[in-house]
Amino acid sequence: MSGAPSAPPSGAPSGVPSGAATLDHIGVCTRDGPGLWAAYEALGFHLTPVARQSGRRHPGDPVEPFATGNRCAMLRQGYLELLAILEPERFDNRIGAFLARYTGMHIVAFGIGDAEAELERLRRAGLDIPGVAHLERPVDDPKGPRARFARLPLPDAPEGRLQLIQHLTPELLWQPRWLEHPNRAVALEAAILVAEVPAVSAAALSRLTGHPLEPDPAGGYALPLPQGRLRILPPEALGQVLPGVKAPALPFLAGCVLRTDDGNAAIRRIAGDALRPVPGGLMVPPDLAGGTALVFAA
Repeated sequence: MSGAPSAPPSGAPSGVPSGAATLDHIGVCTRDGPGLWAAYEALGFHLTPVARQSGRRHPGDPVEPFATGNRCAMLRQGYLELLAILEPERFDNRIGAFLARYTGMHIVAFGIGDAEAELERLRRAGLDIPGVAHLERPVDDPKGPRARFARLPLPDAPEGRLQLIQHLTPELLWQPRWLEHPNRAVALEAAILVAEVPAVSAAALSRLTGHPLEPDPAGGYALPLPQGRLRILPPEALGQVLPGVKAPALPFLAGCVLRTDDGNAAIRRIAGDALRPVPGGLMVPPDLAGGTALVFAA
């Protein structure tokens, strides 16, 4: 398969006037960028070049270089951001605080089509959001075009960086050259959050995304979106959904589900005995994937 996604990778599809439209991406965080990136390449992901991030600390501030940089596994539906602190002396945009809890997944972003309209909706819902935050980074040439994003974070979320994001330059990210992976992953289908009191996290996420909740078969809640979903589970469900995975702290963004287009044949060849059977697919355990469980679903 080749070419751009069949629908815009972010933004509301036709008939969805407001709220999140997609599970846009998850972010795995580390202090060892080269180690994390090498681990994902070994799992069959074709990663984008290293991109240094910059942005505004507060709305209206000047753009400044941040401590962080990333490489991404761009999929036809969503993507994985592999984010590292590269210059600790710079502003790290709270990534250091996340890593003090554990190394692994700390970001879940939901795609929207109009950040200003979503800001108004969230303020009407009672969320104290000061304004639209802007972030930008180069794509592959530091002197070339820069990918730009507008985001609305859920303030002070103990679960991690839960945010709405609008891609202002999606064509720079979803380039055909980055969409083919040796492991045949094509879509980010779900993220898994474990919370001590799932109802509290679920209510906050329902308000952020503008979508209703439904019961999850394992316990807790599911937040279905037009494209993708988030599962919000109690601690006792973790062993059922991701056998062998332990929560280093609560809340815990435990893992994600990736769909492949070859019945998982390629990831079986690539990961071999490292894979663990789990409900709905095959899991690469967190110790081989930067602290995040990766479930490959056929």
